[in-house]
Amino acid sequence: MKKNLLKGAAASVIVLTTLAFTTMKKEINIKESNVTWTGKKVTGSHTGTIQLKSGFFNMEDEKLIGGEFVMDMSSISNTDLSGESKQKLEGHLKSEDFFGVEKHPTAKLVITNIASKGNGSYGVVGNLTIKNITKPVTFDLEINDNSASAKLSIDRSKYDVKYGSGSFFDDLGDKTIYDNFDLDVNLKF
Repeated sequence: MKKNLLKGAAASVIVLTTLAFTTMKKEINIKESNVTWTGKKVTGSHTGTIQLKSGFFNMEDEKLIGGEFVMDMSSISNTDLSGESKQKLEGHLKSEDFFGVEKHPTAKLVITNIASKGNGSYGVVGNLTIKNITKPVTFDLEINDNSASAKLSIDRSKYDVKYGSGSFFDDLGDKTIYDNFDLDVNLKF
């Protein structure tokens, strides 16, 4: 009798412990989410969008513990130009000079470490893969209800995106394109 009672108590503790730490996968609504990029050069800047292919957050007791996001690099579009200029820039961004989307159709971010800053704010470390090159990135992420936002600055030269980079080529003058590009990420889930 005592043995059965102890087994029952142990089972109850295991069940309660499991319920106390509920892990949930929150899928990103890719149709309602958006990623806006901005690239700068000596003579100005360009802006556009990249579509998410998939993404999710892992949550435990309503706190962020992980996540993974895949971007469709073939969806890179420009929003500040029109006509032939727009088409030329988009084609160039998709070419081997930049992101080589024919060989590398996706980019991926995997969250590897998270520090809560309180009130839905997190310091995030992740591995970003572009052109099959993976490097760590850090950024702040804000989560409110069923949305999240982050701003990232990415050094393209670390991912073999060299075109127009003063880090690789001398005497570019006003044709220099800065190595860092910015991503403004707004997610719905």
